[in-house]
Amino acid sequence: MGVKTMLPSHELGFYALVVTCAVLYSGSGIFEASRDSMNRKAFRDGIKPGWHYFGRKMDVADFEWVMWFTSFRNVIIFTLSGHVLFAKVCSMTVPQHRAVIYMLYGMLAVLGSMGLTYLMIILSHCLILYSVALAKQKWLCYVAGLCCLASIKLEPFSSWQSGFVTGAFDLQDVLFYGGSGFTIMRCMSFALESSERKEGIFSIFDLLKYNFYLPFFFFGPVMTFDQFHTQVSTRDLRRKDDEMRNIRVHALLHVGAIIAVDIFFHFFYILTLPSDLKFVNRLSDWALAGLAYSNLVYDWVKAAVMFGVINTIARLDHLDPPQPPKCITMLYVFAETHFDRGINDWLCKYVYDHIGENHDNVIKELMATIATFAVTTLWLGPCEIVYIWSVFNCFGLNFELWVQKFFQWEPLSKLEAKMSAATSRRIRAVFGAANFWAIVLYNILALNSLEFALLVTKRLLVTGFPVSTLSIWFITYCGVQLIKERERILAMEEEKSDKPKAE
Repeated sequence: MGVKTMLPSHELGFYALVVTCAVLYSGSGIFEASRDSMNRKAFRDGIKPGWHYFGRKMDVADFEWVMWFTSFRNVIIFTLSGHVLFAKVCSMTVPQHRAVIYMLYGMLAVLGSMGLTYLMIILSHCLILYSVALAKQKWLCYVAGLCCLASIKLEPFSSWQSGFVTGAFDLQDVLFYGGSGFTIMRCMSFALESSERKEGIFSIFDLLKYNFYLPFFFFGPVMTFDQFHTQVSTRDLRRKDDEMRNIRVHALLHVGAIIAVDIFFHFFYILTLPSDLKFVNRLSDWALAGLAYSNLVYDWVKAAVMFGVINTIARLDHLDPPQPPKCITMLYVFAETHFDRGINDWLCKYVYDHIGENHDNVIKELMATIATFAVTTLWLGPCEIVYIWSVFNCFGLNFELWVQKFFQWEPLSKLEAKMSAATSRRIRAVFGAANFWAIVLYNILALNSLEFALLVTKRLLVTGFPVSTLSIWFITYCGVQLIKERERILAMEEEKSDKPKAE
C-alpha cells in the first residue's frame, strides 16, 4: 500500500495525545530519578556543579561534548573563524584558487594543533593510497585502503603510529584517530573514483585539496571525492535565493540546540544513570524505556549539532555537504538508521549498493550487509561491543528484507490487496513499532553498555510482560503512525512541487 494512505484526523489526534502523555510520564520518572541521585557517591564523576543559577548539578558524562563547549570552545571558534575569514577573502579575490587556500590553511591548522610528525603520518597515508590509485585497479584500492584503516584501528600498529605524536592534551586521541580515520576514508574515495576515470588520473594536489579541507578534516562528514571536486572547482559562486538567510537560521538553531542540551543536562542525568545498574533497576519500566530511548535521541542531537555546525561553514564556502543524520524519532526501519550521513553515503556508494545492487535479492543483500558491517566494524575499531552491535544491526537489516519478501508471498499479498489502505497501514505500523524498539535496543548496547541493554531488554520483554510490553508497544505504534503521517504529508508536498516542473 502506498505512503499516501490517509487516516482519520481524530485517530491521529488520539495517537498524538497518547504519545505526548507517555513522554511526559516517562520523563517525570527520569526527572525524579535524576533529582534523587544528584548527590549519590556512585555518580560523583559524572555529575558536577553546573550553571549556578539553576541550583542543580549537571550531567558531564560525555567528555567530548564537555570539551567541545568548555576548554576547547575558544580554540574551535578561533580556528574555524580563521577558515571562514580566509575563505571569504579568497572567494572574493581568487575564486579559481580557493581550494588551494583551503588546503594550505588546513595543513597549517593540523600542523599547529597536532605537530609535524602527525602531519607527516597523514601525508604518508595520502601518498600510499595515491600510488595505489595509479594502478586503476578497484580491488587493489580496497585492499590498500582497508589495510591503512586497519593500521589506525588495530594494535600494535595504532599505538606505534600514535606514539610518534608528542604532547598531551585532552582531545589529542580524539583528533588523532578522527583525522587519521577520515583521511583514509577520503583517500579510498579518491582512489576508487580515480580508478573509474576513463582518461588519466587526478593529481596528488587534487587529493591534498580534498583531504585538508579543515572543516571536514577531524570530525567529517565525508564527502565523496567526485562531489567535492565538482563543487570546489566551480568558479560561479552565486548563491540561491534566501540561501544566506537559511544559513543564519541554521546557525542560530545549532546555538539554541547547544544551550538546550546544557539546560537539559541540569535536570535529566540520562548519561550518568545507566552507569549504576542497581540504581537503574529500581526505575519503573516506563522510566527505563524512556532512559534508553533518550540516550539514542541525545546521540542523534550530538551528531546533528556537530555536523550541523561543520555543514554551516561548508555552505558558507559554497559547498553542498552531506546533511545531518535523519532524526532518530522519525525512524522505524534499519535501512535509514545512521548517525553519520557522510560515512553512510560512503558505505552505500562503495560497498552496500555496489554489492547489493537493487537490494531485492536475499543472497546479494546478505553479502552486501556483511561486507558493509565488516568495514563499519573496522571503522569503529574492532572490539567485543562493536562486534555484537554489527551482528545485531546486520541481522536487523536482512530481517527487514526477509519480512518484506514474506509479505510479498502470493497468499499474503492477495490478502493485503483485499484490505483497505488504512487497515494495511495500521498492520504495517504494528510491525514498524516492533522494529523501532529493535533499533533502540540494538544501538544502546554500543552507546551505553551491553549490561544496560540486557537489563532494558529483560525488563521490557520478560519481567514486564504482558502489561509493560504491550502498553509500550502500543505507544510506539502510535508514534510510528505519526511518523507515517509526516511521510505522507512530505510525499504530497513533493508531488505538488514536481507538478509545475513537469508542466
